[in-house]
Parts: sequence; C-alpha cells; structure tokens
Amino acid sequence: MSVTLFPGVAVVTGAGGTGIGAAVARAFAAAGCQRIAITDLNGSTLQRTQEAINAAHPGVQIFAQAGNVADDHFAESFIGAVVKKFGRVDYAVNCAGILGQSLRSAETGIEEFDRVNGVNYRGCWLSSRAELKQMVKQDALCSHDPKRPAQRGAVVNIASQLGIVSRPTAPSYCASKAAVIGMTRADAVDYSKDGIRVNCVCPGVIETPMIMENPAVRETITPAAEIAPMKRMGQPAEVADAALFLCSTQASFVQGHVMVVDGGYVTV
Repeated sequence: MSVTLFPGVAVVTGAGGTGIGAAVARAFAAAGCQRIAITDLNGSTLQRTQEAINAAHPGVQIFAQAGNVADDHFAESFIGAVVKKFGRVDYAVNCAGILGQSLRSAETGIEEFDRVNGVNYRGCWLSSRAELKQMVKQDALCSHDPKRPAQRGAVVNIASQLGIVSRPTAPSYCASKAAVIGMTRADAVDYSKDGIRVNCVCPGVIETPMIMENPAVRETITPAAEIAPMKRMGQPAEVADAALFLCSTQASFVQGHVMVVDGGYVTV
C-alpha cells in the first residue's frame, strides 16, 4: 500500500478552470490525497476540475460547492459542509482572486477598490478564518516522520509578487496581496501554539486564463516575465508544487513564510 504525505482532507478555493486553484486540487489528488473539497464562483468550471480529477484519479472523493468567497456567510457554510462530508480539514489552500482595472489611485472608484479587496483580501480572510476555526477543534494528524510533531492543520494563502514589489496602475490589487501577506504572518504567530502552520505563496506571472485570455491584461503584465532572470511565465503546476510542500509535514518547521515563485523577478 502506498504512503502519502496527505492522509487528511484538503480544501482549495478558486479551484475552477485551469488556473492555480485547479492545479492545486489536481496536485493533491496526484500526491495521494483521497478527500478533496473544492469551491469556485463559477460552477461550470468547478465541475470541469472535478471531472478532470475523477478521470485521472477515480478513487479520490471530491466535494464541490460553488460560491462567492467574498460573501459574509459562504466560507463558514462551505467549511461546515466539508466537515459534515469528510469530518475535518487538514490542508487549506486559498487561491480565489481577481485582477483589478489598470488605474492609478486618483482614478480608482471606491466600488472598484472594494471589489478587488473584497475577494483578494477579505475573501481570503473569511476563508482562512473558517478553516482555522475548524482546525483548532480537531485532533492532530501524525507526521510522515515520527520524530516531527503532529500537525493539526496547514493553511496556505496565495498572495502575489505584487504584494512585495508592486507595479504601476495597480494600487488596489497590490495592496490586497500585501494584506494577505501581513495576515498570513499574523496568523502564523497566533496559531503556532495550536499546531497549525500558516504560510503563503507569492506567484509571479503565471500562464493562467486570467492573464492569457485578456489581451489588455496580457499586454500590461507579461513584460514582467521578460524582466525576471528566468525570462518566462510560470505554470500553474509550479505554484501548486510550492503550495503542497508548505501543506505537507515536510515543511514542519516552516511558519509564516512568504514563498516567492516568480522566476526571480523580485531579486532584480
């Protein structure tokens, strides 16, 4: 019988389509996680993710529920449904996010600011809060290494390289991702005593539909890929691998970390 680093229950937000969230869900299945809960605002793309996992990994149990992470009550109800289905939440990767309009602050309306931060920061906070509420109540799972402490849960929030370095005409987006980094670090301090690790991943320019299917966005963002030392876009699977490492007990001493996955962009 094969041994997996992920014997528990995984939760992934923003898991519809072919972006980072879907790649994370697929990576959990490929790594041997047998119980995966996924959510996304778009029910049809969420179903495609479920179907892709079921086709590649027939033994994996998938719980899928469409919803809006920016809604005050959705995260609590979704995690409640996951616990009712699977009994617990062990690994949570919060990927739901949106881009903002390309505007300077003086040109940005309050509605646009609230729209971007409502999903990227507030939605991430609502999701992680619901996940942490469940994790503190459950028994810890043993580590893959008996010498390492058991883990009650692991949360990984997807931020962005732009939460670190920013770029022109994106104040709302950059601020929302910087907020996720700050929230991650604060939660890491608060929940260490509970045996819960909280980290975040900051992707660079990743080849996702959010970028590739919008010519205006692609024209604005993709030059950053040429600035980075590796001079290419990243793939969603490359971000997923980083998220899974941080969820696993291989990262048992990694806490409050901001892992940048951007081909070296922030180093230049």
